[in-house]
This record gives sequence, C-alpha cells and structure tokens, in this order.
Amino acid sequence: MREFYIQDDGIKLHSKLDMPEGITEDGGGKCPLVIVIHGLTGHMEETHIVAVSELLNSMGFATLRVEMYGHGRSGGDFHEHNLMKWLNNAMTVTDYARKLPFVTDLYACGHSQGGAAVIFLAGMMPEYFRAVMPLSPATMIPEGSRKGYGFGYSFDTEHIPEEVPVNAVQKVSGNYIRAAQMLDIDWAIRRYNGPVLIVHGDEDEAIPVSFSEKTAEKYTNAELVVVSGDDHCYNYHLDRVIDAVRDFMAEQTVEAQQ
Repeated sequence: MREFYIQDDGIKLHSKLDMPEGITEDGGGKCPLVIVIHGLTGHMEETHIVAVSELLNSMGFATLRVEMYGHGRSGGDFHEHNLMKWLNNAMTVTDYARKLPFVTDLYACGHSQGGAAVIFLAGMMPEYFRAVMPLSPATMIPEGSRKGYGFGYSFDTEHIPEEVPVNAVQKVSGNYIRAAQMLDIDWAIRRYNGPVLIVHGDEDEAIPVSFSEKTAEKYTNAELVVVSGDDHCYNYHLDRVIDAVRDFMAEQTVEAQQ
C-alpha cells in the first residue's frame, strides 16, 4: 500500500494505492485499476469501501481510494464542497491513474454521492473506463436541488438558503445546491455505453431504491442488484454486495481477455 496526496489545483486529495499480489508499481507486472470513491460525509476507511477494495485486490485489480474535497484527510472545507468540485477531483484522479505505467484498464466504483460522481465521471470521460460500479448512487441530487428538496429538508429554489443542514452537525453552503442544479445526470448516462453495475439496498434510509431502478433502465448496458433487507451503507448484508461486485468484475475480466 502506498499512501500519498494527489494535487488538484492546490487541493491535496488523500489517496491510497493498493496493489494485487505479484504486481508492483515499479515494473513488477501490469494489471487493471479501480478508482474507489466514498460518499457524502464518508471517507476511504469505511467498512464497505475497504471491503470492496480488498475484494478487488484479491481478484487481481489495483485500487486507488481517494478522499474527495472536504472529506477525510483531503483539503477543502466540508461546508464549501459541492458535486462540481468532486467531479473536478475525479477527473484529476482519472488523469493520474491512467498514466500509471502498470495500468492496463480503468474502472470506477463509488458509493452514494461518490456513486453519482462515478456516473458523471463515466459520462465525461467514457473513453477511459471499461466499466463502472455505482453503489447506492445519490442520483437524486441534481433533481432534488432543482425541485427544492435534499437531506430531508425543503427549500425555495428561487431563494437558496445560505446553508443547508446535512445532518445534526454538518451543513453545506447554499452553493452546493446551486452547483447541483446545473448538473444533468441523464446526459452522463446517455454518454456511457460500457457495462454498469448498480447495487442498492431495498431498505435504504437515505436514497430510495426506486432511484436506482430508474437509473438502470436509462443505461444501455446496466445490471441492477437489489440487496433485500439492507440499508444505505450495507450494514446487514455486505457479503451480498461483495458477491455482486465479484461476479460483475469476473465477467469484465473474461471480456477483457477475449
């Protein structure tokens, strides 16, 4: 494991690169790499993020876990973060990853807001990603921002508040809403024709599974795995999430070798 920072226009993004057995950065073979992005208020050491990363390493994939603007040990103030800043982070991370000498193919996986970021990233840079895996993706962020709801609160879309509570302790600037209002997730979905795996718990307390059902229908090549009885962070059936990722990535490995 190598722990380091990726610079994005003056912001330091805390990153960890984990290699599969038998592969090294300095010329010890080549392998595909998966960029892994956490969700809103999250970080790279959350149980579900680590579990996915470790599975991928065991399957022969390198993983690059990155903490986005305002999260974990990365730079930026949480209060001032927004999805546009995350998308810029994600493009910078992609440019970094695709230039690593050992990388054969790129994949991306993200949870919640990170899942939405991965959907946008694949649409913005479709030529670089063989497949993507949005987990419990927060696809409702742009729509909610335009319609006046988010984080369990409602607001006037013509008079955005100075700040919006995310939970009992954390708040984001009103600019979070303004930035999200400008984003078109359907455009990103239309732009990406590669394989997509969406995993969502049917008892998700933060994002109803219906959003992922609609998202899967909009893709040309998407598989939706609904985890019965599980919540937003897979606290009950993480093993089923891991099984879904394993099966999906095993298929990608076979296709990449053909």
